[in-house]
Amino acid sequence: MNVLFVCSGNRARSQLAEGWARKLAPAGVQVWSAGTRPHPDGVNPMAVEVMKEKGVDISRHYSKSLSDVPLDVDYVITLCSEADAECPMLPARVARLAWHLPDPAIAGTDERALRRLFREIRDEIESRLREFFSGPAFRKPGPVCRG
Repeated sequence: MNVLFVCSGNRARSQLAEGWARKLAPAGVQVWSAGTRPHPDGVNPMAVEVMKEKGVDISRHYSKSLSDVPLDVDYVITLCSEADAECPMLPARVARLAWHLPDPAIAGTDERALRRLFREIRDEIESRLREFFSGPAFRKPGPVCRG
């Protein structure tokens, strides 16, 4: 199985998802993330920090474009509506899922509020991925899902 997480900048949400998926996915699952417009500054440092709190190291991740990752995937999971709008034809052999979450990287300048939002998004992604990888939809092909 191959899973691709897509967001506009590949700076926060998709990086959090890639990090969690690499930790939680069953053996043999390949995981990538990419952006429709990769952010030139790379991964948001707050994303690295909040994942480290959970024992997941994404410090070597970098912002990638869709041309930098394999597109022959079983699941495409978009994490923002911009990614859906900018690459509506991105194929998935099994399903394309939409997990539209707020972008914590543009949530303002209050560091405490920003850290809190990054943690909320991190935890929401973890929860969704635990359910995704343990659910029956992951184990067998089915119709395209949205949710």
